[in-house]
Amino acid sequence: MTTKRWLGVLGFTIFGILLFASWLLPGQTGFWYGLDSSVFFFFNHLIGQSQALLYLVAFTNLRPFDAVAFLFMLGIFYHYYRQQDAKGRRWMLCIGLTMLVTAVIAKQFDMMLGFERPSATKFFTLQGVPVLRVSELTGWPAKDWSSTSFPGDYGMMLLIFTFYMLRYFGKKAFAASLFVVIVFSMPRIMSGAHWLTDVVVGSGSICSIVLSWMLLTPASDRIIALFDRYLPHQDKAKTKK
Repeated sequence: MTTKRWLGVLGFTIFGILLFASWLLPGQTGFWYGLDSSVFFFFNHLIGQSQALLYLVAFTNLRPFDAVAFLFMLGIFYHYYRQQDAKGRRWMLCIGLTMLVTAVIAKQFDMMLGFERPSATKFFTLQGVPVLRVSELTGWPAKDWSSTSFPGDYGMMLLIFTFYMLRYFGKKAFAASLFVVIVFSMPRIMSGAHWLTDVVVGSGSICSIVLSWMLLTPASDRIIALFDRYLPHQDKAKTKK
């Protein structure tokens, strides 16, 4: 591995640590808290002013809507999958499995942090500040409340997919995937189920550290190679039959 790659790993690791520290150390004060509060109350005010926005936010925070993000990611993945020959398609399946391994590793970081930060709606409600909840206004079971919102697991999984697409399929795949991250992370922030920093700082700092070690080192390539080696080959399966 080149010195440039190692410097990249070190740089992104330090960046992730500093990003997290910049949010943690000031507590419920400072730049990040001010930004979080401003974003939350901006959207909380808007949903009280616009019925169309209210029902859009409620609809995009229904549990079944989470599958739409998965379908978009699957669509991007399939776009490149169908361009491959048999060997390339097997390679892409191994990439998909490696993404899952990366997600498990990232989740371990999440569990080690052990934060139980309430969502914006719950936090301000406990502070006695009146806030609007889309679930109450619409009567729909929309997600707008959480006892443990940090970091954003949903955003973390989307970011892992996005940077794997950049690493193995280039800038166009990255741009399409980043669009999915932005579009499908926003509903949770707009409803108050997540703070902005749950995604930007929480998901961002963990992914910055984990993905730099996975994608800038030979780690992901070696895991892909292991899956390719040990997963049954289609031709061998046919031979056994």
